[in-house]
Parts: sequence; structure tokens; C-alpha cells
Amino acid sequence: MSLILLLCSSCGHKSDFFKFDGRAQGTFYSVQYFDPQHRSLQRQIDSILLDFDRAVSLWVDSSNLNRLNCGDDSILFPITADILEKSLYVNHLTGGAFDCRVGTLVNAWGFGAKNGTSPDSSTIDSLLLICRSDVGMRMGDNGSKIFWRDDARTEIDFNAIAQGYSVDLLAYYLDSLGITDYLIDVGGEVIARGFKKGGHPWVVGIEKPADNRFSEPEVMQAVELRNAALVTSGNYRKYYEKDGVRYSHTIDPKTGYPVNHSLLSVTVVDSTAWRADALATAFMVMGLDSSLSFINSHPEISSVYFIYDDGGRYKTYATDSFNKILNRQQ
Repeated sequence: MSLILLLCSSCGHKSDFFKFDGRAQGTFYSVQYFDPQHRSLQRQIDSILLDFDRAVSLWVDSSNLNRLNCGDDSILFPITADILEKSLYVNHLTGGAFDCRVGTLVNAWGFGAKNGTSPDSSTIDSLLLICRSDVGMRMGDNGSKIFWRDDARTEIDFNAIAQGYSVDLLAYYLDSLGITDYLIDVGGEVIARGFKKGGHPWVVGIEKPADNRFSEPEVMQAVELRNAALVTSGNYRKYYEKDGVRYSHTIDPKTGYPVNHSLLSVTVVDSTAWRADALATAFMVMGLDSSLSFINSHPEISSVYFIYDDGGRYKTYATDSFNKILNRQQ
């Protein structure tokens, strides 16, 4: 789940500025761009997002991903194969903090397409065995990519990477048309290129952690975004309460339980939205200290902003690279 507030209003001139909104992946999207050729692209954007849902949405019964999970198909769509490959890469990179095999656990806890709530410890132990079963792909005789899994009950869930990937898809499309100044937002996950008119940077806001899902959003930190993607993951909007206990939607793949630590949200700035999306989720699983240790050993992942709870007070920690982004705004 990403929690980004758009602070940028349009400053285009006449018909070279385009802005439109729509629905995709069970959430909203917004695209704004400048095009001297005056091309209105909403129909094409909608088509790209529709094809994306047909590939990997868990809320489209006939999607490629749902058919793979149900065992009704084994041939991966190109998008599905690419996201699976990227997911397995991030799983290895993060030592298992990010794991796309958690579908049965996500459903059991009530945060997936299938309903469930508060499984007992024996159920979790059984589901962990399913979620740890090997999955992968192989080449078919005709050049297609074939999905395989050692346990037929293992279900893939791309929700922690898919929205970021869709943002990149739209960015690649605009790039291919020679559009150099744009801002794309899918469900709060954003990517920016170039500038607004007058050379002004695109600006987005990181949301202040809310007391509950119904609280009005407030900006914690404004960020100038220059030729980069920004994704925030947090636990304070998507949860449920049972018997006085709040259960977060972020499931730790190693324990099988929702995470329970002081970290409230993580924002990652990266060259691609898919990787920022996956890493933000991984850091929410790791917690603050383990995330910082990971970042110190992976200097290529450097622009990260944490909001955490310190005895009832919100505190923040920004890496040096993220602080440079904030300092150039002053």
C-alpha cells in the first residue's frame, strides 16, 4: 500500500497540458503530462492498464495469475513472467523479507481476494510450509515461459510489486512517444520525468501516519521528484481489529504473522517504481534497525525515509541520499 499525496497542480498552457484520472487495479490512477503534439492518451493508458489487470490482478477471476494459482494454466504472460522474475530477484536480495509466495497467508489473514481472519498457530505453521515451496519458470518448446511450483497449493501474490510495475509500464509508454515531462500516479505510487512549465519540479507529499483508516490525510514531508519514482508503504490505513488487537496487512513471510513493530511507513526513491515498491514492503517487514543494516550493505539502495513510533511520538529517519533530496528543496 502506498501513501503519497500529490501536491502538484497543473501549470500548463492551453492544449499542451493533459491531465486525466481513472480506475485500475481496484484503485485510482492519475496521469499528467506536457505534449507539444497535443496528443490525448487516456484511451491508450486505459488499454495498457486493462491488459495489465488481465495479466496479474487477483481481483480478475480470469487473469493469467489467477489461472496459474488455480492450476488452470501454466503458460505465463510476458508481464506475469517479468514480474515473477523480478519478485524472485528481490526475494533473494532481501533474504526473504519480500516474498511473492505468501498468497495463502495473505488470504488466511483476510487481506487477499479470499476472505479469512486470524488463523491459529497450527494453521499458520501449515501455510508457511506451503509458502516456502519452490516456484519458478522454464522455457517451453515453442519459446513460451512455463510456470512451475513444487506444491500445487502455493499461491503467488504480486500486490507488493504490481502497482509499481504498472507505473513503470505507463512511463515507458510516454517515453516511447517522446514525452519528456510527466507525472504518473497509480494508487499513490508515482514516477516523475522532467518538469512542469517554467522549469518547476514536480512535488509530492508523504502522508503523515493516520490514527485510523478514516482520518483525513495530512502531509508529513513534501518531496521534489526529479526523474525518479517514489513509493511509500505503511500499515496505518489497511488493517482490521479483532478482540482489541490491530492486525496489519503486511505479513512477515518468515513468521506468517502480520508485522508488529514501531515502523509506521517507509518511503523509497528509486529509478524504477517496481523496485521501490518491493523494497518499501521489504523494509516494512524488516523494521527500522534491520532495514538500516540492509541499506548500509547495499549502497545502490540509498534514498529511504522512515517514519516510526517512539513512545507515542512520530519520529523520522532519512538516509543521507534522501536528505540530499530534501536539502535541494531549501
